[in-house]
Amino acid sequence: MKQTLFDKVWDAHRIRSLAPGVDLLAVDRHLYIDLHALLFADLEKLGRGVRNPEMTFAVPDHVVSSAPGRTGGNAEWSERYISALRRAAKKYGIRLFDVNDDGQGIVHVIGPELGLTQPGILLLCGDSHTSTHGGLGALSWGIGASEVMHVLATQTIVQRRPKRMRVNIEGRLPAGVEPKDVILRLIGQIGAAGGTGYAIEYAGSAMQRMEIEGRLTICNLSIELGAKTGMVAPDDKAIEFVRGRPFAPNGKDWDRAVGEWRSLTSDPDATFDREVDLDVMKLVPQITWGTSPQDVIGIDEMIPHPDAAADPDRKRAMQAGLDYMGLQAGRPLAGTPIDWVFIGSCTNSRISDLRSAAAVAKGRKVSPKVKAWVVPGSKSVKRQAEAEGLDKIFLQAGFEWREPGCSLCVGANGETLGDGERSVSTSNRNFVGRQGPGARTHLASPPMAVAAAIAGRITDVRTL
Repeated sequence: MKQTLFDKVWDAHRIRSLAPGVDLLAVDRHLYIDLHALLFADLEKLGRGVRNPEMTFAVPDHVVSSAPGRTGGNAEWSERYISALRRAAKKYGIRLFDVNDDGQGIVHVIGPELGLTQPGILLLCGDSHTSTHGGLGALSWGIGASEVMHVLATQTIVQRRPKRMRVNIEGRLPAGVEPKDVILRLIGQIGAAGGTGYAIEYAGSAMQRMEIEGRLTICNLSIELGAKTGMVAPDDKAIEFVRGRPFAPNGKDWDRAVGEWRSLTSDPDATFDREVDLDVMKLVPQITWGTSPQDVIGIDEMIPHPDAAADPDRKRAMQAGLDYMGLQAGRPLAGTPIDWVFIGSCTNSRISDLRSAAAVAKGRKVSPKVKAWVVPGSKSVKRQAEAEGLDKIFLQAGFEWREPGCSLCVGANGETLGDGERSVSTSNRNFVGRQGPGARTHLASPPMAVAAAIAGRITDVRTL
């Protein structure tokens, strides 16, 4: 039978079928974050240990402070999680990238940059944006607490096989348009539930041209489509990205791995359950207006009216989003005053993101009405950015230059916006209270975020 990329990787990890459509799968990599540090105590109560500690890699990222000079978290409770992660790593022999270690950073940033993420592997993590790793051709998704314990104890996972969707993204990105704009447009096109029950393969000429870090951003937001996972077939760009990284294969193992990776592509006549097309030739910078990533418009468009929605539930959700965000339908989003700008998160904190942001910030100043942070995705990204002088560009423009962590994306470390404050953020979710109780979040690309910081209001980066 002709197989999709997803089918090939799934079948390669199937130990046995447990029921129609339900399989027991072998797990290659388990990335572990600080928010689940206390689960080790629950595992011990069950009389279980860690089956394959050499396949588990831990990092504090959600609760760790991003303040310059930090040594841990901002509060006693965050220190408790970090300490529990350290104890468990030592007890079970798990590799830990601790707070100020060279390898520390946001879990979905350090995975690819350390070579832990590789084409064709099954990679799991107790974080919803684990689909990021599919940008390198890995099969990856986020798991819940009980599944995290199951993987620790058995190095396996029981899963129902999803359907297959292919998203064909065609064309060349216009000036001022980033991969973040592409995926936001797709979410707006098919909806936040448009990918529910599917594993998505991103294909097409735009994806082939896109660099790996852009592909990681695309796959990162697959969960915001409701999808199980997102993947891009590994090509020469992916192979060169992995080559020479600390945990990449080497010698004969490398040659054997590359041979396997080159076979990871959907067969020409493979059948998908759904196909979606997106032409990016006329795409403009995107920004969200509501409280779901699907509430998105081009920067030159008007905020849509709830009455335009045919579905009553969608109509109510749109109105609730407008009320929460303090906006009116039929008006432009451009020109809306803001209080905060956040450049960071597992979506947009890689070196390419900081370069594109710095290109807009260079020689300009952040509005005195705006508080603006840049939080690099990892120690490696921070070090490279400083070597290139990007930190100086941001500092001279009036941004704060912070330490790696999830920070204002979710506020799990206590770093949050105030009630009613409005933010333009490069993160992945604009849910109610996501950046703090009452906080209002607009999702955008790094260049769009910088443009807003400079103008003091939501603005079209192309005008700069």
